[in-house]
Amino acid sequence: MLTKAQASTMFALQASMNAKIDPNWVESRYPYLLAVVIEGAEAIEHHGWKWWKKQDKDVAQLQMELIDIWHFMLSEMLLRNNADEEAAVSQLLQELTAGEESLQFDGKAYHLAKMDLLEEIELLIGMSASRRVEVALFAAIIKDCQLGWNSLFAQYVGKNVLNMFRQDHGYKEGTYLKQWAGREDNEHLVEVLAHLDPALPDFKDALYMEMLARYPK
Repeated sequence: MLTKAQASTMFALQASMNAKIDPNWVESRYPYLLAVVIEGAEAIEHHGWKWWKKQDKDVAQLQMELIDIWHFMLSEMLLRNNADEEAAVSQLLQELTAGEESLQFDGKAYHLAKMDLLEEIELLIGMSASRRVEVALFAAIIKDCQLGWNSLFAQYVGKNVLNMFRQDHGYKEGTYLKQWAGREDNEHLVEVLAHLDPALPDFKDALYMEMLARYPK
């Protein structure tokens, strides 16, 4: 189960990133759930859906799409709580504790335990298009994608720190170097995450400093 400390860290990081991109992000009210719809469609591509040809499910890429989706779901939850991080944390933990086993959508009951991963992602897209944030559904999806909350937390913090790192080093201005020593920054991130303990109190800061040490001067 996701801990309160982990939830607080993620909401704080998300609010900070949103503010870095646009200091008026709360007033701007960007369509974060629209982004979930688009990322959900990309997740389906990595899952495979074409019945007329052989396709292999790419679990690693699927997990990366889920991390991106989680960024936007956190942003939407923050918006709905007027950027009050403590209120957003309480709402998230309450919904996770409730552990809903079924959802009503468009007059039909969906029992999560009876759905496969592709059906769950389809439902997430439909819910998001209808402006609904369903934490229980997302929890079912990450479970079926071999991703626990601890792993999601580590990958989320990693991706968020990478996004922040990019912004700090000229991503918006077009001066950021995405390839270092012949490899993309994502590959460096995976290496750093492999040997850093996400339980460290200063996990995000340690991660940032390791990325900084690798970045070309």
